[in-house]
Order: sequence, then C-alpha cells, then structure tokens
Amino acid sequence: MFVDVVKIYVKAGDGGRGSNAMRREKFVPLGGPYGGDGGKGGDVIFEVDPGLRTLLDFKYQKQYRAERGEHGKGKGQHGRSGRDLVLKVPPGTVVKDAETGEVLFDLTEPGQRVVVARGGRGGRGNMHFATSVNRAPTMYEEGEPGEERWLELELKLMADCGLVGYPNAGKSTLLSRVSAARPKIADYPFTTLTPVLGVVEVGEGRSFVMADIPGLIEGAHQGVGLGDQFLRHIERTRVLIHVLDGAGTEGRDPLADFDAILKELELYNPRLLERPMLVAFNKMDLPDAQQNLPRVREALERRGYPVYPISGVTGQGIRELIQATAAAIEQYEAMLAQNPEPVVERVYRAEDPDEIRIERRPDAVWVVRGRKVERLVAMTPWHNEEAVRRFHTILRRMGVEEALRRRGAVDGDTVEIRGVQFELTSDIG
Repeated sequence: MFVDVVKIYVKAGDGGRGSNAMRREKFVPLGGPYGGDGGKGGDVIFEVDPGLRTLLDFKYQKQYRAERGEHGKGKGQHGRSGRDLVLKVPPGTVVKDAETGEVLFDLTEPGQRVVVARGGRGGRGNMHFATSVNRAPTMYEEGEPGEERWLELELKLMADCGLVGYPNAGKSTLLSRVSAARPKIADYPFTTLTPVLGVVEVGEGRSFVMADIPGLIEGAHQGVGLGDQFLRHIERTRVLIHVLDGAGTEGRDPLADFDAILKELELYNPRLLERPMLVAFNKMDLPDAQQNLPRVREALERRGYPVYPISGVTGQGIRELIQATAAAIEQYEAMLAQNPEPVVERVYRAEDPDEIRIERRPDAVWVVRGRKVERLVAMTPWHNEEAVRRFHTILRRMGVEEALRRRGAVDGDTVEIRGVQFELTSDIG
C-alpha cells in the first residue's frame, strides 16, 4: 500500500528527577548533600532511509514517545540519559507542524537526520545547591518535560523524470517497457491509483529514476480525481514526459489534452512549466495516431516541445525517447549546478524563552506564559518548601512580579503558570 500523507504525535523523553540525598558515613561527620542529577530525556529523530518508498508504517502507529531520563541517585550518582527514538522516513519527506502548516524540515538526502522533538534536561540534585550559608540543602529539581507536538508528514517522490498525462494515455505501459517496474495495467480510467517508480537503464552505466504519476484530469489542482494528491509528486522531478493518447481513443483531441494538463500544472505550481518537457506521442500502432501526428507535432514543436512518436505496445520509438530524456536530465542538472535553486531552510524555533506574556482570565486569574518561566514551574518540586522559596525568588529576578504589578495585579491575586496556581505576595519568605 502506498501512503504519502500522515499525521503523527511525537513526544520526547522527560528529563530525570534530581536526587535529594545526604552523605552519611561513619567517619564523615559533615557529609553534606550527595544527590546526583537526573538523566536527559531521549530525542525524537527522523532519519532518511533510501530503502523506503512510502509512509505506510506511520499509518498504523500514530504516537511515538522517546525514553525518559533516569532519576538521579544518592552518592552523587547521575541518572542514565533516555534513549533517542529514531524513526526512518523515505527520501522526499516534508515535515510540517500539524497546527500551523509551517514547513519544518525537507528531508531529501540519504542518512539525513533531524531532531523533531528534543528531550528535556535532567533535574539537578541537591549537590548543586549547597552554599556557605546553607550547607545541607534539600533543594533539587524535577526533570524538564520533553517537547511534544503533532506533525504532518508529506511524501514527495524523488524521481528524475515524471510521466504526466490523462488516464489511459499509456504512462504505465511505457514505464513497464523501460524499467523493471510492473504497474497494474488495464483498459479503464484511473488504473494507476498510486505513483510507481522505476529505474531506467540508458547504457554505459547511466540510469535515471522514472515516476508514473496517476492520470490527471481537469480540476486536478483542486482535488478532482484525487489530482491534488498526485501533483505533489511532480514537484521534485527534473524532467517531465507528457504522454499523449495520439489516437484519441477516448474521443478527445491530443492537442486539447496537452493544453488541459499543462493548465493543471500551471494552476498547481507555475514553476513546473519551467521544467524541460518532452512529448511522448503514444499509440503509433493505431491508424488514428499516425493520422494525427503531423498536425500535433507541428503545433507543439512550434511551441518548443519536442515530440517523440512511440508505441508502448510495440516498443516503437521508445529508445529515442529514453536517450532524449537522459540528455535532458543531464542538461538540467548541469544548469542547476551553475545556477543552484535557492534553498529555503525552515527550522522550527520556539518562542523567545525570555518573553513573558500575561493575560487575565474572566475569573480574575492572572495567566503567565513563556517557555523559560513554564520550564521553571515544571522543574520545581512543589512539596519541597526550599524549592518553592527558590521559585518565588527566581520569579522576582526574572521580572515576572514587576510585570504583573504593571498590569494591575495586587497582593492576594491568583497567578497561574503552566496549570500551577499561587497567590501573589510581596513576602517570599
């Protein structure tokens, strides 16, 4: 089964909790704090596997969680870091934020790796909080929560050449003729319901990858005939071969078919028309195709589109078409080498960790948001009085109290950060 769009949930591992332990040994009278740090949570990583051609594995499992870090221990022992979760994806996978639709990563190179959710750092043990004033602190930190998000994965096939054209124009027959691919072929529309890849041997050690894109019809860019689900696979091709039913076996005119498909490509992505395009005038084993060839060839070559008469059934003209396609691919790649397309790298960035956002709910609760302050809340053990006092001290140093009072908050008001509520007060103990 070919699957090219999926939505999944990923959760990186939480950091391990720091340890609150004291050194108690017979001949060490003032041992002091001895709690180790928690381990870092595992990351969720995507890795490009060139052996994959579909997102099928993600269709049946929607949620993925990396391992959390181990808690710190006594005797200064740190917890083990959580194992990273590495998920294999096929080349051509586009990773988007499912909520905003923003493109986060475009994975095209074999072995390419990206972290899509970072594990939380481990909490510090009480060894870190000893001072000249407090030599036996009970303060420690909880582990930082790992990142979590919903992602949309979209696969755009990596092929050098894409076959486009109306259903039943003969694309699948052509692919089966020139490669080892064996797409399902029958005499009815939309035989091909999924893109099929095949490797075409040109000779002298040269080859290229050809993709049979399911038949397009008018309105494809708007989803008619599942067209919008197929058009994405054309975007990465170097060269397009427009396969025409030269005999007009379905009662359509080859020139009208050509213009209709060209219009759909333009409406989906105008840059597709900048790609080299060869015309495979198919079904030359039929008298009607032989009759239509001179008229169609003259009209299209006048517009700059080379026409190659072929027969997918008999093999006529296919060698010439393949040689011309290989040459067009090489010319296009040489052009790209001299004038590379600008690479827009969209990398996910969270909001400014120092930015503090404050709003007041209808129930008069002040809600404070911000990555840095929310992490502080998550890593504070609320049953530990020393940790709570430290939390309020840091909150004041961060300017949160001052910002609240500028907005009109007064002592006694309820403040909420990351689901934790407390009372605003000038006395922090």
